[in-house]
Amino acid sequence: MPAIRTDPLAELLPRIASGDRLAMRRLYDATSAKLFGVCLRILSDRDESEDVLQEVYLTIWRRADRFDAGRASVMAWISTIARNRAIDRLRARGPLAYADPVEDLEIEDGAPGAQALLEAAQDGEALGRCLSELDARIQAAIRTAFFEGITYEALARRLDAPLGTVKSWIRRGLLKLKGCLER
Repeated sequence: MPAIRTDPLAELLPRIASGDRLAMRRLYDATSAKLFGVCLRILSDRDESEDVLQEVYLTIWRRADRFDAGRASVMAWISTIARNRAIDRLRARGPLAYADPVEDLEIEDGAPGAQALLEAAQDGEALGRCLSELDARIQAAIRTAFFEGITYEALARRLDAPLGTVKSWIRRGLLKLKGCLER
């Protein structure tokens, strides 16, 4: 029987929900570099990324009681918040604001990357197996959208495919992943 891995950050969320500032500080110290990287990759602007990061931690502070460890790890949950906030900010700029990804703005923090955290998670192996069962282009679209944090619009441009087609690929792929993971 495999050893059960616990999420070391999961113990912080109930404390944050009850107003524990020290727990919030520990979460910030453990995750801010990673979340800043998510924001920076999407926005390609340090100042805006810092603003969005502040919004992310305010959201975490207000919504910590909504975290469900049965659905996702803490890192996955807060990374999703960061990704969504950054995309909202990007959309607020207007349609001309989408820039090509800037690779040299990545910040190394020495911690394992999102892919490594997923692989280390208890269900990482199942996710990898299920992803490998998908068609190569659908698998690539899902990996790019969710692991690189780019918008569907930018992904459609990168793949030189219509936006609706890319959205359909991802939707169908996510439904297949869900079915596979429920087996």
